[in-house]
Amino acid sequence: MKKIALPRMAISLPLAVLTALSLLIVNDMSFRQSTAAAANIEQAQRTRTTLNKLMQNLLDAETGQRGYLLTGDATYLEPYTSALQEISQNLDTLRQMFTPHKEQLDDFGVMSQHVSRKLAEIDLTVRMRRENKDEAWKFVLTTDVGKEQMLGIRAQSVKLAASSIRKMEAGQTQINETLQLSRIGIAIMALAGLLAFYMYLKQTQALLASGIREKESLQRERDQLDLQVRERTANLAKLATHLQNVREDERGFLARELHDELGALLTAAKLDVARLKSRLAGSMPESAERLQHLTTTLNSVIAMTRRIVEDLRPSSLSQLGLVASLEILAREFEQRSGLCITTAMETAELGGAAQLTIYRLVQESLTNIGKYAEATQAVISLQNLEGYISIEVHDNGKGFDLGNVAPTSHGLHGMRHRVEAGGGRLNIVSTKGQGTRIAAVLPKTH
Repeated sequence: MKKIALPRMAISLPLAVLTALSLLIVNDMSFRQSTAAAANIEQAQRTRTTLNKLMQNLLDAETGQRGYLLTGDATYLEPYTSALQEISQNLDTLRQMFTPHKEQLDDFGVMSQHVSRKLAEIDLTVRMRRENKDEAWKFVLTTDVGKEQMLGIRAQSVKLAASSIRKMEAGQTQINETLQLSRIGIAIMALAGLLAFYMYLKQTQALLASGIREKESLQRERDQLDLQVRERTANLAKLATHLQNVREDERGFLARELHDELGALLTAAKLDVARLKSRLAGSMPESAERLQHLTTTLNSVIAMTRRIVEDLRPSSLSQLGLVASLEILAREFEQRSGLCITTAMETAELGGAAQLTIYRLVQESLTNIGKYAEATQAVISLQNLEGYISIEVHDNGKGFDLGNVAPTSHGLHGMRHRVEAGGGRLNIVSTKGQGTRIAAVLPKTH
C-alpha cells in the first residue's frame, strides 16, 4: 500500500498544485477581464452623467436667458454665466472620453456644433436685450433656430448615451462570461460580490430617494419663501404708492391753501400799500420811497409764493398741458441755476397721472443736476411713440457710479417706483466725467 500511496501522493500533490495554479491563473485572468469590463462600465456611467449635466446646464442657460429677456433683471444672468463655464467643462470632459473612439468622437463633434450654435443664439438675444433691441431679440425667439439646435443636441446626446449603454451591456456580458468560466473557484466571492452590488444598488436607491425627498422639501420651502417675498414686495409697493398719493394730495392741499389764503393776503397787502403810496406820494417823499421798497418786496414774495405753489402742484398741467408745463419748468430752472437747458418735446395726449409722473421725473432730475452734477448743459426730450411715451433728461455733468448709490438716495428710488407704478420702465446710465442720462418709458394708457 505504501508503494501505491506514494505515487498517488506524488501525482495528487502536483495535480493539486497545478489545479491551484490553474485556479489562480483563471482567477487572475477573470480579475483582469472583470476589471477592464468594470472600467468600461464606469466610463459609460461617467459619460451618461456628463451628458446629463451638459443638458441640465444648457437648460439653465436657456432659463437664465428667458428670465433676463422677459424682465431685464441682470440677476437672471447669473445662472446663465455659471452654466456657460460648466458647459465648457462638460464638453472638454466628453471630448477626452470620446477621443479613443472615432465613431463616438464624430457624433460628439456634431453635438458640439449644435451646442456652439445654441450658445451663439442665446448670446445674440442677450446682447440684443442689453442694447434695447427689443424687436430684434423677439424676432430671434420666434424663429425655430434655437429649437432646432436643442433637438439636434438631444438627438446626439441620446445617440451617445445609447452607445454608452451598449458599452455597459457589453461589459456586463463580459463579466457574466468570466464568472461562468471561474464559477467553481470564485462562486462564494461572486455571490458576495453580487450581494454587495445588490446592497450598493439598494443604498444608492435609498440615497436617491432621500435626496429627492430633501430636494422636494427644500423646493417647498423655497416656493413658500418666494411667495412670502412676493406678497411682502407687493404690500410694500402698494404702501409706497399710497404714501406717494397721500404726499401728492397733501402737496395739492398745501398749494391750494397758499394760493387761496396767503395769496389773497399778499394781494390785499399790495393793494393797501398802493393806496398809501398814492396818498403820500407828494407830501412824504421818504415814506413813498419806503412804500416803493415794500411794494417790490411784496412782488418778490408773491412771485416766490407762486413758484412754491407751482412746485407743490403745477396748475399748468391742467391748464396748459404737459409740454408747456415742462417748458416753463425748464426755463424757470434755467434762470435760477444758470444752466443752459435745451428742450425737444412732442405733443402727446396723456392722462393726469401720467402727466404728473413725467413732470415729477423731470423736476427731480433737474433738482439732482443742480445739486450734484456740476453740469453746464442739459437736454430734455419727449417723444410721442405708438402706444407709449419716452422721456429723457441728459446732462454733461461729472456723473456718478451707479454701484455706489446709497440706500438713502430716495430721489432715484422714488423716480423708479413712480415710473414702475405707472407700468413703465426707468433706465439710468451714468459714467464718471461723461454725465448722466435718465430715460423712462410710460404707456399712454396710464
